[in-house]
Amino acid sequence: MRFYENFEKISENREAQRSYYIPYDSLEKALKGDKNASAYYKLLNGSWRFKYFERDIDEPQKITGWDTIPVPSCWQLYGYGKPGYTNIMYPHPIDAPYVPDDNPLGVYERDFVIDGIWENRKTYIVFEGVSSCISLYINGEYVGFSQGSHLQAEFDITKFVKVGTNTVCAKVHKWCVGSYVEDQDFFRFSGIFRDVYLLSREQNHIKDVYIKADTKTISVDAENYEIYDGKVKVESLDNPILWNAEKPHLYTVIVKGETEFIPFNVGMRDIKISDKYELLINGVSVKLKGINHHDTHKYNGYCMSEDDIKKDLELMKNLNINTIRTSHYPPTPEFLNMCDKMGFYVVDETDLENHGYGRRRIDKEGYDVEDDIWPCQNKNFNTIYVDRMVRMVERDKNHACVIMWSTGNESGFGKNQVDMITWAKERDSSRLIHCEDASSKGDYEHIDVKSHMYHSVEQVEDYAKNPDKGMPIFLCEYAHAMGNGPGDLVDYMKVFKKYPSAIGGCIWEWADHVVMADGIAKYGGDFGELTYDLNFCCDGLVFADRSLKAGSLSAKYAYQPFDAEYNNGVITIKNEYDFTNFNEFVYAVSLDVDGEINVIKTDSIDIAPHAIVDLIVEFKMPEVCKYGAYIEFTVYGKNGAEIGMKRFELPVKRETVAVSKAKGEILEDSERVYINGEGYSYIFNKHYGELESIVKGGSELLADRVKLTVMRAPTDNDRKVKHQWMYVDGNVSAHWDGENLNRLFNKVYSCTLNNNVITVEGSLAGVGRMPILHYTAQYSFYENGEIKVDLNVKTREELPLFLPRIGFEYSLKKANDSFTYYGMGPFESYCDMNCHAKCSMFASNAQSEYVEYVKPQEHGNHFNSKYLKMDCGISFVAKDSFEINVSEYKWEALYLAKHTDELKKSGNTEVRIDCAVSGLGSNSCGPELLKQYRVDKPEYSFTYYIL
Repeated sequence: MRFYENFEKISENREAQRSYYIPYDSLEKALKGDKNASAYYKLLNGSWRFKYFERDIDEPQKITGWDTIPVPSCWQLYGYGKPGYTNIMYPHPIDAPYVPDDNPLGVYERDFVIDGIWENRKTYIVFEGVSSCISLYINGEYVGFSQGSHLQAEFDITKFVKVGTNTVCAKVHKWCVGSYVEDQDFFRFSGIFRDVYLLSREQNHIKDVYIKADTKTISVDAENYEIYDGKVKVESLDNPILWNAEKPHLYTVIVKGETEFIPFNVGMRDIKISDKYELLINGVSVKLKGINHHDTHKYNGYCMSEDDIKKDLELMKNLNINTIRTSHYPPTPEFLNMCDKMGFYVVDETDLENHGYGRRRIDKEGYDVEDDIWPCQNKNFNTIYVDRMVRMVERDKNHACVIMWSTGNESGFGKNQVDMITWAKERDSSRLIHCEDASSKGDYEHIDVKSHMYHSVEQVEDYAKNPDKGMPIFLCEYAHAMGNGPGDLVDYMKVFKKYPSAIGGCIWEWADHVVMADGIAKYGGDFGELTYDLNFCCDGLVFADRSLKAGSLSAKYAYQPFDAEYNNGVITIKNEYDFTNFNEFVYAVSLDVDGEINVIKTDSIDIAPHAIVDLIVEFKMPEVCKYGAYIEFTVYGKNGAEIGMKRFELPVKRETVAVSKAKGEILEDSERVYINGEGYSYIFNKHYGELESIVKGGSELLADRVKLTVMRAPTDNDRKVKHQWMYVDGNVSAHWDGENLNRLFNKVYSCTLNNNVITVEGSLAGVGRMPILHYTAQYSFYENGEIKVDLNVKTREELPLFLPRIGFEYSLKKANDSFTYYGMGPFESYCDMNCHAKCSMFASNAQSEYVEYVKPQEHGNHFNSKYLKMDCGISFVAKDSFEINVSEYKWEALYLAKHTDELKKSGNTEVRIDCAVSGLGSNSCGPELLKQYRVDKPEYSFTYYIL
């Protein structure tokens, strides 16, 4: 057995975990809080000497020919080994405590200088994050060992250093016994990926500081300390300003040693569960509008700078997120410092996950945790489990932002977690205990919230209505944001708002995980991994570069801190902030008629938290509109940024579409119908029941016949249902699984011309299947070239699936055509993802409609549209409404491309005019698409005009 395979020797000479702090050499510096200004802090980040060995046994006694590598970093991203993405399966056999014989090793070395000011003091070195374990040497002498990749490791190196130049050497192994509890859903990287620094401490320095703060007092377990509010010393806390995520007021506690000043930012607040099972912060019921956050950077892997972290948190604030679960390990301490200052509720999760044990044998799958081989039950893992909880709690115990301690993720629940929780409750009873694995097992004795992943809206509501529930329900993961989506956020938020005990949840997850290679975002399977999970890591609410997608904005508006309803000239506004009066913001009310926008009123309004106020809006109701009329209520922050918006459709009568008289003198032969007039000519193919030519102004507009179809390129959230939709090549059960909608036959039973109307009776069926639907399509032609299209569809009885969509595909000859539309935009929108969209007139082009999801997929839809005008010379107007989509790509090209550089443009402009499009949901990992968003009704009808 090698030393890093020893269950009991998970560290050697590592300091006991203490609260996080940086000592300063003056009160002024401590109050300012810039650690880089402290004379007692020396950052060792930068260029280190580096040598990589595929096998640790190949390390020579003396290394020559060093390379260099930046610290912090992940060595796979600098050409040493390859990254790999796996979700559940371990990247090595399950044979704890043993890891592969060929265990890669990275040896790091650099010099540092100890100044005279540090002489006769104690010197420590701190590693904030090293994957997976580290052996430390100073000036050639062995100091100690530690594992726990995302946990702090501190060593006393006083007896190893001297004034002047010293050398630190860190030997980092890719795998150790701790790797068995680090089976998280992320790219697997190695190396020193967080800050490394030295601390100089006085000889009899303070070790640990524990600060307990509630709504009345601040208690410090130190003899000599002072409390400041800003730079003003606080003499009394009789009327304290309390901390919360909306108004994160912090006091500064300065703990004083002989020569040291140690600052702590302290928020006064308390956390309780009410008799109604509400989550109370300072006695106020709050909802957790959350996100799961991994440390991920498309170029740097696990390594995130403080600027990267700040950018993430600022963007979360802009998206109305108030809660972060640190999935699935503690973040860098500076992350929590920023959460304290900026205001977030944090579910702090320890570095523990081992769900790969559920795949350890092919005759048994799942959480059979009664088997003692599971780490949660295995006594050999007890020390590792408890150690990780202790180190997280001790490091982070003074942070106001932390409201729950989480025992880890997807690891089953057993006696080792019980020991973790028992220790945590004894050490800190002020926070809630979160353990989703306990909830899944039905063990509620040791936890404070019932936590579940991907419960459906119905399941959440059923629990919240249960009078015997016993605790709040919190969805630690929901609304899987993979690819285009998530599409059901508003439905969850309605339930969270309705029931006191439904305290909220965290969307999975914050950002796509990718590795950039030659400018292309890559994912699992692109690096020769032995086991991988493809693009399941591309599941972020924002893209890897933190740019936004429609799902990001949908979350923003689902999470917006107010609600509003409109009725007969009155907007009823509910302030859903918990601690903030609405008078801190500015609202605007505008009237949008057919895309013409007029601001009716802009002002501020006094609404206490959780209160409701009526706002009277005076304007002249239009008598008629061409496409639509809406009142829009928008709220802006002090910086002018939009916080949220609600739109209300007004009961204004729409003009009917004007057409000329019925077309006469229509010619036909055995296969085709010819419709000719001034400035236009059309050809309708009776054999196929489709328009095959539209000529306007002497130019042919169509590149192919106009087809009635039902497929779309599957989204990531369609990854399960697509096997019901499609014939999937390479799937040996494909001849059983799907309706084969990607191999579609259009059967024309009859096609007749009667005066100016062509009537088609037909059906659509996948190869080898019964018809999925029968349809009647009528095409009415008018003198000035207008065409009216009436479609009636009857789906097959007892249809076992919902359809992707129902509508017409137009392939227009002009490539990347520009267009104007009236509908929901300017971002893409779907029936279950449109709260972020405004209904107005917008201009775009086919190229701009493309959304660069890591794996190409369906995108660019515009829900509730009324009008589409293509620059090439064709327009579409809905009698009521339709959904539109304009693209440079056929859906087949999107489906076949696995990466963005594999996409092939059609050379035309592909236009969809749809009766109905199924929603997005989050079924890539979440529950099935809600029924109200499925195209599964027995009958559909719609009418539109071609002008």
